[in-house]
Amino acid sequence: MENIQHSHVQAKGLKLHVAEIGTGSKVVVFLHGFPEIWYSWRHQMIAVANADYRAISIDFRGYGLSEHPSEPEKATFNDFVDDVIALLDSLGISKAHFVGKDFGAFVAAMLAILYPDRVLSIILLGVPFLLPGLSPLQSQLPLIPPGFYMLRWMVPGRAEADFGRFDAKTVVRKVYTMFSGSLPPVAVDDNQEIMDLVDSSTPLPPWFSEEDLAEYGSLYEKCGFRTALQVPYRTMMVPCGLDDRKITAPGLLVMGEKDYIMKFPGLEDYIRTGKIKESVPNLDVTFMPEGNHFVQEQLPEEVNRLIISFLNKTCE
Repeated sequence: MENIQHSHVQAKGLKLHVAEIGTGSKVVVFLHGFPEIWYSWRHQMIAVANADYRAISIDFRGYGLSEHPSEPEKATFNDFVDDVIALLDSLGISKAHFVGKDFGAFVAAMLAILYPDRVLSIILLGVPFLLPGLSPLQSQLPLIPPGFYMLRWMVPGRAEADFGRFDAKTVVRKVYTMFSGSLPPVAVDDNQEIMDLVDSSTPLPPWFSEEDLAEYGSLYEKCGFRTALQVPYRTMMVPCGLDDRKITAPGLLVMGEKDYIMKFPGLEDYIRTGKIKESVPNLDVTFMPEGNHFVQEQLPEEVNRLIISFLNKTCE
């Protein structure tokens, strides 16, 4: 960890935090999800650097050590795509491999569609190929229960009030605990808030230490949740106009069998029937039997082997 270097780049007038390790000519850019930050890729960054790649992880605008946009409530997924392109341009990188987790997978997919000349390959963890608007699973949206956490957090003010009852570290603890489970977080009725689904005293998962929590807590204490609630949650249902486009780059999807996301209506069939390959024809799919939503932190050695093997294959 001490060998990871930290700096900032400019993107649309904002200073974005960048963590980096390795000096290889082949570049791997890691894109975090929620409630994550650059730190969630700590295991993978060191592993790919040891495999002769240059590993870069960004804090998206409004996350971690990056600056907030002046109006977080207007941020979009397109802004996050622009941030990544600004990162590449600032560092003089023409092409890279991209690894996206959770909503970072949305950003990776959009990059591969909009900037195919800059994307050597994409690796998606925890979320398959999906785009803002939840294409191609829109037909399944009516099946989502009204107490589903995503729907709750889409409502301006509701999550702010829910989160605001606790400090940032406790919010991250609760979300990590919920998202580590095999069932989606769903409130039983309108009187129950999502944060109440987990007791604050619930032990952390064994692969997530108090030191890890302290790192996340300190950074979310600084950045808050304003941008994080906007992107992904309050822009997730806004179509991006790319629904009919395909990804031509080689891809790898890694999903945990015990990831609560697998219970999202229609999602497992979308992957297992191969329908996903209509959008990403050159896609390899791997299921991890014991994996949850945080496979890269839960099972880092296994995930590192999958990532490095795929990268090496695409670089042959």
